Amino acid sequence: MKILLIYPFPLYDRSNEEDIKPVPIGVYYIGSVLRENGYDVEVLNWYNIHKTPQKITEALLEKKPDIIGFSILNANRWGGIEVAQIAKEINPDIKIVFGGVAPTFLWKHFLKYFPQIDFIVIGEGEYAFLNLVKLIEKGNYGRLKNIEGIALRQNGKIIKTKPPRPIQNLDELPIPGKYFKYQHVTSSRGCPWKCTFCGSPRFWGRKIRLHSPENFVRHIELLYNKGITFFYVSDDNFTINKNRVIEICKRILDKNLKITWVAISRVNYVNEDMLYWMRKAGCIQISYGIESGSEKIRGLLNKNVKTDQIKSAFSLTQEHGIIARAYFIYASPEESWETIQETIDLIHQIKPLICVLYILEIYPGTKLYLDFQKQFNVTDDIWLKRIEGICYFETDPNLSQEVVFQFGKRIRTELYENMNCFVESVNLIDKKELYEMHSDFCSRLGMTFTHGDYSKVEAIEDKDKIAEKLFAKSLSYYPNHKAYLGLGMIKQNNKEFEEAVRILSKGVEFFPESEELSLCLGITYMNLRDYDTALSYLMKLQHSKEASYYIEQCHKELGGYPAIK
Repeated sequence: MKILLIYPFPLYDRSNEEDIKPVPIGVYYIGSVLRENGYDVEVLNWYNIHKTPQKITEALLEKKPDIIGFSILNANRWGGIEVAQIAKEINPDIKIVFGGVAPTFLWKHFLKYFPQIDFIVIGEGEYAFLNLVKLIEKGNYGRLKNIEGIALRQNGKIIKTKPPRPIQNLDELPIPGKYFKYQHVTSSRGCPWKCTFCGSPRFWGRKIRLHSPENFVRHIELLYNKGITFFYVSDDNFTINKNRVIEICKRILDKNLKITWVAISRVNYVNEDMLYWMRKAGCIQISYGIESGSEKIRGLLNKNVKTDQIKSAFSLTQEHGIIARAYFIYASPEESWETIQETIDLIHQIKPLICVLYILEIYPGTKLYLDFQKQFNVTDDIWLKRIEGICYFETDPNLSQEVVFQFGKRIRTELYENMNCFVESVNLIDKKELYEMHSDFCSRLGMTFTHGDYSKVEAIEDKDKIAEKLFAKSLSYYPNHKAYLGLGMIKQNNKEFEEAVRILSKGVEFFPESEELSLCLGITYMNLRDYDTALSYLMKLQHSKEASYYIEQCHKELGGYPAIK
């Protein structure tokens, strides 16, 4: 029996595909459970296959699946429906299963309106999907209603079986890294809080269930051995248990896993000891949901964190050389220019180096959605529209689209115009054992202004000057490859060639195998018309097409030596 697990494309393209690209980790857990039980399973990341739609039919004809499971969010539900229809046209006997956040809360809606969908897996899906596959394989459809955590049509009626029992011991699940390769990992399930805009507590439950530190680090190690060195830790709150976090970090260090990673936390669940070990173990960024600078709005969103906790978390995080990333939501209930100013004031106080801004949207599974349905007498039929979500401001007569866009523009302007000051304010803790990591922090941040996201933001002035200071600060702590290269390139672009030679030469001393440093140094010597010295560096890179061009130019300047082929 051939099973495909497909992550389909969203309704709308994003300017940054990283927002939609990763396959949810739950897909890999389901795939690993099926693999452990002897099934032929393949995971397909089809987040952008709509750009080459003929490949959908080609792949389905080639792979001939018996069952397709779709990982469905609100954003990609129409993509899943479209692929399911194509699959049914190719093979009417194929079984289509929808699972994930959207079907969990809209199971009746999907089964009522979309006949191409045969089954819904509700909530935590590993064992529900496995048991469903076993009965489909045997053709034993009469016992389907005995499976916990599914919905289906039976005798012309849509029925839902008993709710799935949460997996209490997460370590009993096979580690998906044994079978698949990916970067997003998770060490826990569940969220004890009740933010009005979030469906996670209803999906996973409010009781936190934890993988053991040993299991989680083994998960990372399996992927590390496959070449993955950067990880997204996707827990709703990775830092829920201080001692466990520190044990995980120490195990990463004991195993000498040379990794970098990012995580998500709440501002009231971090402290200095924890942050120290997280940084030592490779953490480079923590995302914090702030939502608003207004305590009143945070209260309305049931985001119960205090301003002092926010300020403390950002200060401590960035002191340890970890970027504190701030999530803000705007156009919330009772939003006004006064509350937007409170958000701007808080931004000035916490000085975030990365800020992510979202307009508040309403999704099934949240309190906001239940309130919306009651207030406007709306049914789930609203999702028959080709929309990904419902903007809250569309339901609030006090907020217009024009004003909401002005809110966002004002916040971004304040953020970008003050980014230089925010960078200048970073004060790294003076612990020698963190100096190498401080150097890495400064160089990464510097590259953001020269080659990363901020390099494209016109509103940020003097980007090269900001980067230059960061690269110099990096090298004041510890030799760093990116800092030598970045600083050398800035000096080269400013035609300060002798200073560029000094910096890049020092870099080559520390990193003699670096092709980038040698190439940049060779080009700098060419600008000084010292072609012999330039060749001494460029000839090490004869295999490089880019270097070959500069080698040829040097030979021409030196009297017409044959070009390198």
